[in-house]
Amino acid sequence: MLTFRSLVRSVLRSLREHLRPLIAYHLFFTLLASSLLLPGVAWTLSHLLGRFDRAILSTGELLDLLLSPGGVLWALLATGLTFLVLYLQQAGMILVAIRRRDNHFQLAFIALWQTLHRLPALAGLVVLQVGAHLLLLVPLALGLGWLYGVFLGGFDPYYVQSVRPPAFWQYLGVALPLTLLWAVVAGHLYVRWILALPIVTLERHRPLAALRRSYRLTRGRSWALTIAVITLLLAIIALPLISSNLFERLFAPLLWWLPERNAVLVPATLVYVAAYVLVTLAITFLGIAANALLSACLYLRLAHREPHPESPPADAHPGRLAWAVELSVVLFALSQAWWIVNSFELRDEVTIIAHRGSSMRAPENTLSAVNRAIDEQADSVEIDVRLSADDEVVLYHDSSLQRLTGNPQQVGELTLEELREFDVGQWFGDAFVGEKIPTLADAFAITRGRATLMIDMKPDAGREVALAEAVVEAMQQEAALRHACRATLSVPLSAAHCGNPDVIGETRLAVAQPWLIEAIRLREPSLRITLLAQLILPGTLERRGFDALGLRYNRITEREIRLASHFDYEVHAWTVNDPREMSRMIDLGVDAIITDRPDRLAALMDQRSELSDGELLLVKLRNWLSS
Repeated sequence: MLTFRSLVRSVLRSLREHLRPLIAYHLFFTLLASSLLLPGVAWTLSHLLGRFDRAILSTGELLDLLLSPGGVLWALLATGLTFLVLYLQQAGMILVAIRRRDNHFQLAFIALWQTLHRLPALAGLVVLQVGAHLLLLVPLALGLGWLYGVFLGGFDPYYVQSVRPPAFWQYLGVALPLTLLWAVVAGHLYVRWILALPIVTLERHRPLAALRRSYRLTRGRSWALTIAVITLLLAIIALPLISSNLFERLFAPLLWWLPERNAVLVPATLVYVAAYVLVTLAITFLGIAANALLSACLYLRLAHREPHPESPPADAHPGRLAWAVELSVVLFALSQAWWIVNSFELRDEVTIIAHRGSSMRAPENTLSAVNRAIDEQADSVEIDVRLSADDEVVLYHDSSLQRLTGNPQQVGELTLEELREFDVGQWFGDAFVGEKIPTLADAFAITRGRATLMIDMKPDAGREVALAEAVVEAMQQEAALRHACRATLSVPLSAAHCGNPDVIGETRLAVAQPWLIEAIRLREPSLRITLLAQLILPGTLERRGFDALGLRYNRITEREIRLASHFDYEVHAWTVNDPREMSRMIDLGVDAIITDRPDRLAALMDQRSELSDGELLLVKLRNWLSS
């Protein structure tokens, strides 16, 4: 009888009895995948993306790509290749569990060879099984897209994200039932086809015949299978979270009790990191092996009435090479720990950039917010600028006035005089009633001699170059004012009050369109430019031409930091308001942090500067664990 409890016992018993050959196969396959399969897949996908000849830096651009014919083909290929690697890995573990052999190393090697021999059949299974689930997604995606246009098509996307008007909840109320219906249908199909992989692997059936046989064998057992699959998936997700939490809460505090001497602290940290790497590798292996053994045990129960794979021969042994391979994993963990600990820089600084001014303490993009940011020790103030109908550069983020004033009119359709009539401070609080939309000249005047500006351009479609030219002209006018101010001074020491006359040199321009960088360079070659991105689809961005990459903080990885160092540009993280995330970004190596709370970042940097080397090392270790 198929019960969840008996199935769990079978999976655990199989894992215990076949542990060594499963580990050997996992290591062999990981070596093959990391050296050939995954680099080959990554190169293929990046090469194909490069043929689109455009950068994919935002979710909107990603959706546009995926909705194009070429993008659909790329997405299908990416999904197919990814699942093919997963199927190969799972098939090999199924073979290890089912086939009996006395030498663990030979069993693992034979399973790897037989898996590769089944590559065409497994590829066909991926096309049919994964393709069917993707086809189910098509009507859901079209339906959700149509509903979005009906309920939210007339709103500014940022307004929807920030304010979440009643139409947003109406949209969710209609979209969620459709999504749940799709999840039920897709989940049912996944459960009914769960035996297709072991059938193709063990019985050498053609993919379509394997799907049919799996559907017959699982008839009447959907609920038991669903509970088993969901529970396993939850356990796989929970294991890394639990282990990371245990390391951080139970073991990391022990390091704080050690004497602050490098001879003690550094070896202890190395052992700690090495143990963490080994545990992470072990959890990854357990998740993959448990999923494969679940398929194997279900197949044996439903197809052959056997509770679990047969136990290995009594004289089974790992073999010397298997011992050597396992030892190499320990050495790998130690080498990784050494590299990680030595990559920590104990003293580091970042530039504090206030996002739209101090936008948690004052209404965004107002002179009050800019002034407050300077008082809170911001090195630079980020502001959003748009063109009014009469080509004046004003500070405003959204395309419409809806979010801050309740008026749905577009900023670009109103003159500066008309825009000045709106109150953009009342929504924030009574203390800011009467706050007006400032111009870029106003922002330069208030920051003169006190802070620099990072000007984030928010152009309307078709007015990108016009906005860039207007901003550069405003910089030149400000430079002329500062030169004139210095020329009239009788006391040279007070020249700082006039500000740095090199406005172009101290100001940074931020854009979200890579093609616009070249147009700006033609007008002002020495201007520092930051390219802003929500994400970067590999192979689509030419990492040259800009001085900094402003990337959403949860997209910044060690690889991004290495690329920035290689191509000689800065990395700016946006928008970070949590002190722990700020600390993590500092230790990751970003050059600047854009935040709504410059006071928090300044306080954090002051706290870190007071830490001893040993304390800072442990802080960096904690941040590495959290990442």
